[in-house]
Amino acid sequence: MRKTAIAVASLALATLGVVAPGTTAQAVQAGDTRIMGETCDYWYNVYSPWQGGVRVPDGKVRAWADTDCRGDYLGETAGDDADWGDASGGFQGSDNDRASSVMNNGKEDAYDVVAFYRLPGGSAAWAGGYNCLKRTELYDDNLTNDTFTTGENMNDRISSHAWVTEGGCSKFMG
Repeated sequence: MRKTAIAVASLALATLGVVAPGTTAQAVQAGDTRIMGETCDYWYNVYSPWQGGVRVPDGKVRAWADTDCRGDYLGETAGDDADWGDASGGFQGSDNDRASSVMNNGKEDAYDVVAFYRLPGGSAAWAGGYNCLKRTELYDDNLTNDTFTTGENMNDRISSHAWVTEGGCSKFMG
């Protein structure tokens, strides 16, 4: 029975064409019939397994270079990252200004909203604009549909993030 379940799961993943984080996915071709959010749903389920009848998120924020949580896996962290272009934190170097989809697997607490900033951290980050993703929203699979508080499109423009309270945000994705 266990081998059958594993075989069925493997076949399902192969059928979806799901690619593991850290690898490059195939570009979406014209005429592709996949449903947007399908791959983000898959990764959310992986990082938020069922335990005792409820989903238990692992407490991290994640980002991908392409829409629908595909393409280069840019990184993950349970903490804040004031500069996605530096050499420290969960997002580093070329991760700056590359995200096209993001995920919030935060734990339920006062700081379970992720604020994504246009500029690197500090007071300058707020001046460059921000947009927030609630834990209950799970992910944003296409940042081309979102803007920072300044009106600038978010796609390939995120430079930092911080965990904040819902009251600390005036703009939310979605």
